[in-house]
Amino acid sequence: MVNVTVIKGKDLLKHGIKIGLFLVFLFFLQKMFTSSKKEEIELPKIIEENKLIACLEDTIPAMKQVNESYNGTLEKKVENMNPLKLAVQMQLDAMNYLKPKEKKEEQVENLQEQQEEPVQQDQLTVEHAQTGLTTQVLENNVPTKFTNSYGSVQVKNETEYPLTEEMLTPNITVNNENILIFHTHTCESYTPTENFMYQQTGTYRTTDYNYNVVRVGTELENQLTSYGYHVVHDHTYHDYPAYSGSYGRSLTTVENLLKEHTNTDVVIDLHRDAIGDYSYAPTVQIGEEQAAQMMFVIGTDGGGLEHPNWNQNLKFAVKMQEKANELYPGLFKPIILRNSRYNQQLTKAACIIEVGATGNTMEQCLNSMKYLAKVMSEVMK
Repeated sequence: MVNVTVIKGKDLLKHGIKIGLFLVFLFFLQKMFTSSKKEEIELPKIIEENKLIACLEDTIPAMKQVNESYNGTLEKKVENMNPLKLAVQMQLDAMNYLKPKEKKEEQVENLQEQQEEPVQQDQLTVEHAQTGLTTQVLENNVPTKFTNSYGSVQVKNETEYPLTEEMLTPNITVNNENILIFHTHTCESYTPTENFMYQQTGTYRTTDYNYNVVRVGTELENQLTSYGYHVVHDHTYHDYPAYSGSYGRSLTTVENLLKEHTNTDVVIDLHRDAIGDYSYAPTVQIGEEQAAQMMFVIGTDGGGLEHPNWNQNLKFAVKMQEKANELYPGLFKPIILRNSRYNQQLTKAACIIEVGATGNTMEQCLNSMKYLAKVMSEVMK
């Protein structure tokens, strides 16, 4: 029978530290008693050649990693640190190497979870839109239709209300202390590209905030913040796991946000056009880049629900589109006026803005936010 003594890793580590202390002590003795022509003892080399320590390094990987980290610098550390402090530091370094892998993996997972939220840009890195650029609407397979116009602004009226010039005149001022952005159809997404390839959780839909309209909203938030506005951007899923009832859920969200941010007129429900033709990609060429066309959708009380603010909402949309047509003609398609109220009864400058369609790319939609923010900064001075 063979007797086997089991030595725990921690005990070996303690013995190794003791040996290290002893070697440090020998080093100082050598410094004190050698002549002026003394030969320097290279402590790292002694450690490397010592068979016992080599054995310990094989047994305790942490010791080898600590020794390697001190290689070439230990003599300098000894000169600047007393032996006790050096030994304590070596032991702390070894303990850091012995941290369980599970803890490190957990930290990585937490970081990955944090990165699921769209990244906020530093204000200094946000590129503002230029003006005076040549713009051109690119051809698409959906014809533009409208029923009314006010100057350069076109409106497609799908209600029974006859629109008068007074109803379209944008004589409205808004409180710009807060701007609220949210998404009733949070999971709406776009045609994948190399830089924005995502796992779909539905047809052109994803719950990943970096690839759906929340990412577009974050770009608008970054742009408006860089202009000095206070922006509240809500990321709540309202259409997942159930699409039905989205507007009821987003109503609750917006009501709660308005209780917290009382001085708020501008409320934007940011969407993507839901046209089922997946080749549809309304696009405008602005200078050297392409941007997805946008569209205001304004609700009324035509469906029988109380909505005293609808004409003010319409005036705000006309005012915004009038400035957009001045700076970037074709950036917006005609305003659509409908019978549903879309939760726009809550403030006097509430609207839906549809950014692009399924055929557009995320890159095009992010470009659109740059130009939209410029327009808003001019309207809400």
